[in-house]
Amino acid sequence: MTSRKSTVLVADDDPHLLRLVQRNLELQNYLVVAVSDGPSVLRYAAVEEPDLFVLDVVMPGMDGQEVCRRLRAFTLAPVLILTARDSEADKIAGLEAGADDYMTKPVATRELIARVRALLRRAKVYARGAAAPLFTTGELSVDFTRQAATLHGTALNLTPTEYRILSYLAHSAGRVVRQDELLTNVWGPAYHEEAHLLRVNVARLRQKLEKDPGQPRYIVTRPGVGYSLVREEMPPAQAVPPARGDDPRHVILP
Repeated sequence: MTSRKSTVLVADDDPHLLRLVQRNLELQNYLVVAVSDGPSVLRYAAVEEPDLFVLDVVMPGMDGQEVCRRLRAFTLAPVLILTARDSEADKIAGLEAGADDYMTKPVATRELIARVRALLRRAKVYARGAAAPLFTTGELSVDFTRQAATLHGTALNLTPTEYRILSYLAHSAGRVVRQDELLTNVWGPAYHEEAHLLRVNVARLRQKLEKDPGQPRYIVTRPGVGYSLVREEMPPAQAVPPARGDDPRHVILP
């Protein structure tokens, strides 16, 4: 039985680069959908389910960062941003838009393929979930099978990277996880020194988890070491006296 090919949607307004990326990904046995503008990405994604998006930042109609923000409203598929700007601020802007990774142009083909493989591999690993299907601390629950989290019973709108951070911390709840360990396990070994990736995504995750992100209840920082997900028990339910009709001493016989 042959495995299903992964579908990669590539968007870039440079026709030469678009053909180059498409050809090299197809040589690696990926199904590639190539478009040249932002709105086309959203139109395709609304009816199909690509496994991964490769988005240029500068595109007609809508830039890659805005496309990424809109994708995050309805898909958890990984997003790789391509940018000609290599400043940390530009990279952080892409990550804050919901991207999982970025590459600076000119694109090195072998590196692009390696990053695509890594993103798809991590997505599949997290999709399989863990032996324990559910982790709960306080009012926060992480469902490893569904790759979802809820707070006070309400679903959290997490990006794939945010979910992977939360999931990894949940597996290590109560233990301080070093920054390099998180970076290696969430992004890959090549990212073990990319501390800004972690700072941006943890800050964004706290905005969704914490009542007061400045005084976090769940994800706490251990200065100079890393992060820890607090393990806390649900408060015990208040004992409620049974209603008169439910009390066996007051059963009304027919």
